[in-house]
Amino acid sequence: MTVYTIQQLEQKANTIREDIIRMLEHAGSGHSAGPLGLADIYTAMYFSVLRHDPKNPDWEERDIMIQSNGHCVPVRYVAMAHAGYFDRKELMTLRKYGSRLQGHPERLRLPGLETTSGPLGSGLSQAAGVARALQIDENQTRWVYCMMSDGELNEGNSWEAAMFAAKYHLHNLIAIIDRNNIQIDGNTETIMPLEDLHAKWESFGWHVIEIDGHNIESVIDACSMARAIVEKPVAIIAHTIPGKGVPFMEYDYHWHGAPPNSEQAREALAKLRTLGGKIRGEHE
Repeated sequence: MTVYTIQQLEQKANTIREDIIRMLEHAGSGHSAGPLGLADIYTAMYFSVLRHDPKNPDWEERDIMIQSNGHCVPVRYVAMAHAGYFDRKELMTLRKYGSRLQGHPERLRLPGLETTSGPLGSGLSQAAGVARALQIDENQTRWVYCMMSDGELNEGNSWEAAMFAAKYHLHNLIAIIDRNNIQIDGNTETIMPLEDLHAKWESFGWHVIEIDGHNIESVIDACSMARAIVEKPVAIIAHTIPGKGVPFMEYDYHWHGAPPNSEQAREALAKLRTLGGKIRGEHE
């Protein structure tokens, strides 16, 4: 795997945000806020954390990354394209009839996707099942990561999976929760309050780490720390800003399930290009 500097990863995350805007504007539908907010985490995962091989997506020694928050898949598609799973030109087929890049990930369409997702709250159960299978096989070299949204923690299925993982001491399971405080109808603490989220996960028998989800070095370090926990599963609560990098989208739940139009896309890309220049300047 190529070793990237933090500056290179920050620049890549910014480029990934630009591609997210382009593909959503071209598709005319899709989710903006979550994918933009997750760009730093997915950059860290695909270019530093995960053991994977874009040329051999079914490599038997790969880590498994299950995406429970399937509506945020645009950021995964872009990260995969940048990592070499497919040509970046294919990003412009998002949500098109017959495309491999559907609005929610479909396992049989695109090599590199581990599961088909859509119903929120299901991913952690799938991830726990995979982690348990690896545990039974006494496989000590593979890790299972589950990408989750905070809003889907309203689903009871998530907490059933959390209990299962704790019961079997699935230390090979790492859940990364996108704590962006929004869902489609409003702010999470208005719709169905989640706090104290840290204490809840701990009460279910998990080790909990809280990080700034936009600090790529912190994401990498948290995953490294999580792999060192040997007696229980780990939940990484990653605090993120929905719509990160595009000021008129940031913190606004209305962008949860909306794409930019042409004018908004131009404005967003201009802001991201400016941000990219600042990133370069900070490291010079």
